[in-house]
Amino acid sequence: MPIISPAHRTPSLKKEETKKSWFVVDAQGKTLGRLCSAVATRLRGKHKATFTPNQDCGDNIIIINASKIEVTGRKKDQKMYYHHSLYPGGMTAIPFKDLIKENPERILMEGVKGMLPKSKLGDVMLSNLRVFAGSEHNLKAQKPVALEL
Repeated sequence: MPIISPAHRTPSLKKEETKKSWFVVDAQGKTLGRLCSAVATRLRGKHKATFTPNQDCGDNIIIINASKIEVTGRKKDQKMYYHHSLYPGGMTAIPFKDLIKENPERILMEGVKGMLPKSKLGDVMLSNLRVFAGSEHNLKAQKPVALEL
């Protein structure tokens, strides 16, 4: 078996070694699934050369204009969002066209959540995502950089 020198080992980052940045993404005119997959990749940190699967090494993302997201085909009429209260008969179904009016942030949060790991680490990664329905956000102090996906 060949001896591997320490210089050729894959780096495994520790939590304090990760570098996180803040980015703002404008969802206006973007397709829902494509935007969610790009954001999930950034939240996970897979775009970095120092990606470590067991660490939260992704960036922080702010999404604005969530109410102006688009879907293709007949999804506006047919796509449903489900929630169950864990009581018998407690299932509620909300169509996309109604949810985009009353809570557009939930659409993007659920889309990105489905593309992240189903674990405690996935929950931590999802907490690095902030979604706003309008074009204004209250995170100016973090000095986010505009990101074009």
